[in-house]
Amino acid sequence: MKILLTGSTGYIGKRLLPALIEQGHHVICCVRDRNRFEKKEFYGESVSLFEVDFLKEVDPENAPLDFDAAYYLLHSMSSSISDFSEFETDCAKNFTAYINKTGCQQIIYLSGIANAPELSEHLLSRKNVEEILKGSRVPATILRAGIIVGSGSASFEIIRDLVEKLPVMITPKWLNTKCQPIAIRDVIKFLCGVLLNEKSFNGTFDIGGPEVLTYKEVLMKYAEVRKLKRYILILPVMSPRLSSYWLYFVTSTSYKLAVNLVESMKIEVVCKDNELQKMLNIETMNYKKSVELAFEKIEQNMVLSSWKDSLVTSSAYSSLSENIQVPEFGCFKDRKEVEIINNPEIVLDNIWSIGGERGWYYGNKLWSIRGFLDKLSGGVGLRRGRTNLNKLTSGDALDFWRVLVADRESKRLLLYAEMKLPGEAWLEFKIIQKDNKQFLRQTATFRPNGLPGRLYWYLLLPFHFFVFDGMIRNIEKHKSKI
Repeated sequence: MKILLTGSTGYIGKRLLPALIEQGHHVICCVRDRNRFEKKEFYGESVSLFEVDFLKEVDPENAPLDFDAAYYLLHSMSSSISDFSEFETDCAKNFTAYINKTGCQQIIYLSGIANAPELSEHLLSRKNVEEILKGSRVPATILRAGIIVGSGSASFEIIRDLVEKLPVMITPKWLNTKCQPIAIRDVIKFLCGVLLNEKSFNGTFDIGGPEVLTYKEVLMKYAEVRKLKRYILILPVMSPRLSSYWLYFVTSTSYKLAVNLVESMKIEVVCKDNELQKMLNIETMNYKKSVELAFEKIEQNMVLSSWKDSLVTSSAYSSLSENIQVPEFGCFKDRKEVEIINNPEIVLDNIWSIGGERGWYYGNKLWSIRGFLDKLSGGVGLRRGRTNLNKLTSGDALDFWRVLVADRESKRLLLYAEMKLPGEAWLEFKIIQKDNKQFLRQTATFRPNGLPGRLYWYLLLPFHFFVFDGMIRNIEKHKSKI
């Protein structure tokens, strides 16, 4: 079968794609920027790309029309505090108008559990998208999930940050709210199981694991799996604003996502009884087992996808291709070169392992201070880390940078800054050959925004001299591999 997959570079899409290929389907991956899509060798001829932005109307003359089913996995919660509902509405309407002109027989949408009498703006937006998709001439199957537990998921990484970092937690009262976590593996089973299953057409189904837990129990059970002793004190009151700041500063989430998560965490997300699990013969795993499996992937450095990789680029105004050409004029540059005495392959490995646990090879405390200041100003900070220890792909988040180009064949890594800056910044590493010798070239480019940008560059010049010089030298001479 031919399947249209939206959100193919997102957390769920990256997990669903290999499962669909394994079942023998041809998948048309919808991407806003083909530079973000990593086409793996085992995909073969099973994958084709359709570059499209569903915030705009789709021209059917330049779009695929012959496919059997479509997965709708587009969400905008992390891109805005208040405008994500408008983004989601526009995307759903444009998607539906497009689907109505195709041979599609089913739409499958992953939504959020919405059974409480009062819903957050996030869940109301999901319900609104459901209604738009149901208005299509094509039968829609709606799957509703709450907390999704898996390596790289937003819920899991926030839980991980809280429990790993805080032996004692003074928490808001929403930790008493009930939820029904589900393992990412089970979500993929449900998404595959309903594919062109006529019994699921025009149906709405809640999916969850076998346990109903409070958020406090979620944290404590995670601590049990990790063999950590943790103490949680729940305050009778804590304002949404304070709760958002608490999540923002303790975890790797952005402030925008923290606000939307706090609003949703005040709402119970517990499944209604339905027959889908029996219909598909799926036995869901319990929460502790899903945490254990997530850590198996982390320890094996096999995390397929992470919510952090779509944190900023999910915005309607952000695109990798817009920044992939580093400007030459009107910019400040710091360019350094060192001859490679070390094994060039080890140097390349060092470049590909930068950031995250490895750090930045020089002045890591200074980088940490810069990350903390970025957090204070509402930026992403350093806590995003990286999805894999020594693997980078275009579109990946890397601390407060975004990977624009990760081309090992041409020995080039290009990063774009997502920290708060009075301008724009790029950082490029490239191994070049001159006079039968190999050199590592490191180029920092800053395009200032007016006088504040120029003052910023000159104020940091002394730090640049030491940090960038130390960084390139240590990248070249570092011997060990991760």
